Amino acid sequence: MEKLTFYAVSAPEKLDRIGAYLAERLSRDVVRHRYGYVLIAMEALDQLLMACHSQSIKPFVESFLHMVAKLLESGEPKLQVLGTNSFVKFANIEEDTPSYHRRYDFFVSRFSAMCHSYHEDPEVQTEIRMAGIRGIQGVVRKTVNDELQATIWEPQHMDKIVPSLLFNMHKTEDVDSRACPSSSLGGEKEENPSVLAENCFRELLGRATYGNMNHAVRPVFAHLDHHRLWDPNEFAVSCFKIIMYSIQAQYSHHVIQEILGHLDARKRDFPRVRAGIIQALLQAVAIAAKGSIGPTVLEVFNTLLKHLRFSVDFELSDRRSSVNSVCFNANPKENDERIVQNAIIQTIGFFGSNLPDYQRSEIMLFIMGKVPVLGAASHMLETSQLGDLGTRRFQIMLLRSLLMVTTGYSAKTISAALPAPFLDPLLSPSLMDDSELRQLVLEILHNLIDRHDNRAKLRGIRIIPDVSDLKIKRDKISRQDVSFMKKHGQQLYRHVYLGCKEEDNVQKNFELLYTTLALITIELANEDVVIDLIRVAIALQDVAILNEDNLPMFHRCSVMAVVAAYLNFLSQMIAVPAFCQHVSKVIETRNVEAPYFLPETIFREKCSLPKSLEKEETNLFFLTNQMAESLGGSGYCVERLSVPYVPLVTDEDRLSRRKSLVDTLSIQVDILPGCNLQEKVYITSPTEEITFETLKKAIDSNGLEEQEKEKRRLVIEKFQKAPFEEIAAQCETKANLLHDRLTQILERTVRPPPSPSGTTAVAAGHVHYPSIPVYEMKFPDLCVY
Repeated sequence: MEKLTFYAVSAPEKLDRIGAYLAERLSRDVVRHRYGYVLIAMEALDQLLMACHSQSIKPFVESFLHMVAKLLESGEPKLQVLGTNSFVKFANIEEDTPSYHRRYDFFVSRFSAMCHSYHEDPEVQTEIRMAGIRGIQGVVRKTVNDELQATIWEPQHMDKIVPSLLFNMHKTEDVDSRACPSSSLGGEKEENPSVLAENCFRELLGRATYGNMNHAVRPVFAHLDHHRLWDPNEFAVSCFKIIMYSIQAQYSHHVIQEILGHLDARKRDFPRVRAGIIQALLQAVAIAAKGSIGPTVLEVFNTLLKHLRFSVDFELSDRRSSVNSVCFNANPKENDERIVQNAIIQTIGFFGSNLPDYQRSEIMLFIMGKVPVLGAASHMLETSQLGDLGTRRFQIMLLRSLLMVTTGYSAKTISAALPAPFLDPLLSPSLMDDSELRQLVLEILHNLIDRHDNRAKLRGIRIIPDVSDLKIKRDKISRQDVSFMKKHGQQLYRHVYLGCKEEDNVQKNFELLYTTLALITIELANEDVVIDLIRVAIALQDVAILNEDNLPMFHRCSVMAVVAAYLNFLSQMIAVPAFCQHVSKVIETRNVEAPYFLPETIFREKCSLPKSLEKEETNLFFLTNQMAESLGGSGYCVERLSVPYVPLVTDEDRLSRRKSLVDTLSIQVDILPGCNLQEKVYITSPTEEITFETLKKAIDSNGLEEQEKEKRRLVIEKFQKAPFEEIAAQCETKANLLHDRLTQILERTVRPPPSPSGTTAVAAGHVHYPSIPVYEMKFPDLCVY
């Protein structure tokens, strides 16, 4: 060998003849089963190949590869291993110039076949499989670094290489041990075919470029589909963990798109198969979200929401088919669809929670735009065929997704967290038809309003003895937040007010409503907001006392408990002593006389309820006049406390099938700031002059009803949207008008007593009237005596 090597190095032009001679001898010895001579010939070829690096080595390489192919074609395992080892040595040699005409198609096919060896001897089988894996690894190393040698990435080669590696990887029992990239380290582990195949698979993916990524990933789906590895999906999940850790970070979104495309292709497959694909997507997203997520974020969410809608549709169709069947049993497929839905929601939530804030706000708007609400059909997914039950189910699924996306989201201003295009559909009456929907809406609001993580401290509705023990975190309310409450505060109050009046409320609903009021107080309350919140609380108390909505006694007591718990919290937050004293006194009285008005009692499993609520028991109620008096002494503007709270009316109320509460409400306005809180006048129109004819028309029940409804609507909108100062000025003008008009009426209908001189007694321009029943009218502050 020394002489032959010296001769070949000295005369490199002879290498091709040396290679041809050795190839001829080896072919003859293989046929005659002279394996000793075969070993000698391959050893000579290996040493010559390692020693010679001249330009003339290329013809010799052709002879060498021809001999390796002869060994691989033989049926003798030892020769196959020998040929593989020689090829691996050749693959580790870096050639000076690339070879444009050399192809490795035969070696890819042969090594792939060796990876699937089923030799009767387990040890020989393992040896052949490992040889095949090392051969594939050699082909990859030899070709992947050469930009002009791109044939290895062609689909016909990847369709053989990737399944061969996955086949051997699947033979391991502990697939989770391979999820970490560091598991490829350590030479002793390479005796295991699965570990060696995994290392080769990682190396292949690590060398993939932008244009080749799809060719390397698609065979993975084919292998998992063919061998039905999506259910159970442990191996599939581990495969995509390996893929995501091995590829370059900037190509991660390519893998996610491929998974979504495969999910589209299998959208009508069994639920557990789709769930397995989605769970693999979740693992891919969990890794990709830490790096590059690509430009198609909305496409990812759109695809997931589309499959969520498909799953709801499939679930309902299966339920209908089960109901129509003669023997009704619980359908396991329906439960499987729930697995699919939970997997989609978990994926959406995890993906959304790892996005930067600016992208997360866009995703929140995007998901909210898909929620089916009345009047927004152009923005939602196709739900016309789902029916009421399907639409409700789809709403719940989307709100659960939105809840996960908003978890951990913190905006500097509340207007950034709750923009109008997001807040309006979120607080839509369409999302109040079900207690679970209302719970999800309130929890989403909590995620967005609570910017100081105070929600956990408020969990569970109760009378808090000392709020300072909670160590509430809060900042001074900003101008942006003040502006937000002026524009959208009425929407929040309305949602809480109407939410308390729903008949299907459970304890969790009342707890969430209490938490909502408390969070608004912490994050968004200035003096004006505090007054508005007290008005809402008093209105809720009136709902429970008057019971115009015919609520059950439990709901009435629960509303009273919510009001008590909230006013106790509010009084300690604003720290007005007289206000705190009044609230504490009412709570103490309830503890003794009506414990069912407190949350600790009403929400126990066994609580005795009263048969009726007596309006005369004022010591059990929070009184508006006393609260106004206590707050007025501390500088609060309490004039608005005299105006009962009326919920904001929306266009959707008129379109909705739900009964509009506004139709049964009247706007009550104080005539003068100094009048008694119980003395109101009903205003019919801000510009209409009050005459005998207008009063007659108002009494006439057969009048123009449509005009009256329109006038009422205009008045309601005016008092909801106009500034308070403008309303007060108009009311004062109306009061003066009523004063003058009533004076004229009284002058014409009441005769003054004659004076001794026979003239009418007039003093300082005022008329002296006798005490007759006309003065018992409900306008004492407007009459002149």
